[in-house]
Amino acid sequence: MGSHDAHYAGELVDGARILGLFGDVATELLIRLDGDEGLFRAYEGIEFLAPVRAGDYIEATGVITKVGNTSRTMAFEARKVVTNLRDGGLPPSAADALADPVVVCRALGTCVVPKELQRRPRLVLPSLSAAPPDQALAELPEPRPIITPPPRVIVTPPSSELILTAAIVGAEITRKQTPWLPITAREIADEAARCRDAGAAVIHLHVRTADGAPSQDKGLFAEAIAAIREKTDVIVQTSTGGAVGMGGEERAQPLLCHPEMATLNCGTLNFGEEVFENPRPLIRDLCKRIREAGSVPELECYEVGHIEEALRLHAEGVLTGPLHFQFVLGVPGGIGAREEVVRFMMSQIPPGATWGVAAVGRHQRPMTELAMRLGGHARVGLEDNIYLDKGVLAEGSAPLVARAAAYAKTVGREVVDPARARQLLGLPGAGARAGEPRAS
Repeated sequence: MGSHDAHYAGELVDGARILGLFGDVATELLIRLDGDEGLFRAYEGIEFLAPVRAGDYIEATGVITKVGNTSRTMAFEARKVVTNLRDGGLPPSAADALADPVVVCRALGTCVVPKELQRRPRLVLPSLSAAPPDQALAELPEPRPIITPPPRVIVTPPSSELILTAAIVGAEITRKQTPWLPITAREIADEAARCRDAGAAVIHLHVRTADGAPSQDKGLFAEAIAAIREKTDVIVQTSTGGAVGMGGEERAQPLLCHPEMATLNCGTLNFGEEVFENPRPLIRDLCKRIREAGSVPELECYEVGHIEEALRLHAEGVLTGPLHFQFVLGVPGGIGAREEVVRFMMSQIPPGATWGVAAVGRHQRPMTELAMRLGGHARVGLEDNIYLDKGVLAEGSAPLVARAAAYAKTVGREVVDPARARQLLGLPGAGARAGEPRAS
């Protein structure tokens, strides 16, 4: 941003300058998709999130989120990647690259390309140092030519539907850490209803004893599920992980309630200072019990090897479809919460499988938002993260769900209700309510 871009006090840049960048991005996307510059029809939403000043460097990206007969819906994001330094002891040309780019603006807009102008060339990526894409890689000037923009900013997966899961209890968080943790069946049901209103379709469920200790007791799960069913129509997904140190029989207790979904942890890992044991015989036994309960498993993968284990079970016929993977990121002892990790893990699952991301602590927001941009589903809630902002406790899981739902809209994702989520997840007897037995 040059000095001529600054129109206000403090060298602030007019927001229209950022929208102008989005217009350029939209034009390039239309050329790539249709071979025509098209027309920008309207913005459906614009959100300015941080100030931009002269001397800042802005990176603008966009994705095509939906393609109609002539309309192309796009989501845009502008990030500050370099900031000018305004320190009296430094020269005016001093600047720093930001380790963590600052999102300064997001927008959702629609462009139009008339039918007769849609030439639809083959989608190609520009290269700064490469020959035309028809040539073999060996003929390129560099073995790994620099590509800009990254492939992820061209077109997102065709489906815009998003399932939000709320993990509202967990086994680790205590009332000492947050007073908003629900413990009784009534508190759990009230929070489940709040999360449903905020946009959640699935409730990932743990239960506690009266003193707050984690439990896998069938009676406590049955009480909580019944209370939830009195208040809302969410999908109830029970945990078979329980808490570290619990045995297989104890962990399997919730399956006696015939939940619509249940988690299947697909491997052992260091879990903080402890070991979360999931030996292969136990995985197979729980998988069999989940099937006998008429439930659909969510495949919890804390490592890449856990995906391999799930695929092996599927190849052996122990695990049947539909396959829904949950990438659990950032657990100390498990795989890290990074974009390249998500991209690799999603590349390892078979076509037709669904996937989502759950990330712990400070990683929850950036990783679940990344999953939304990449076409996956997302889990938020107090089980994984108790903060809405740094140092600010979330007043339950519902505010975290509401924030995720708001972000989804800015990137063109449609948050679905429980009825549609049941269809997307392939739940048997979609009309049945959790807690009611179904044919296995």
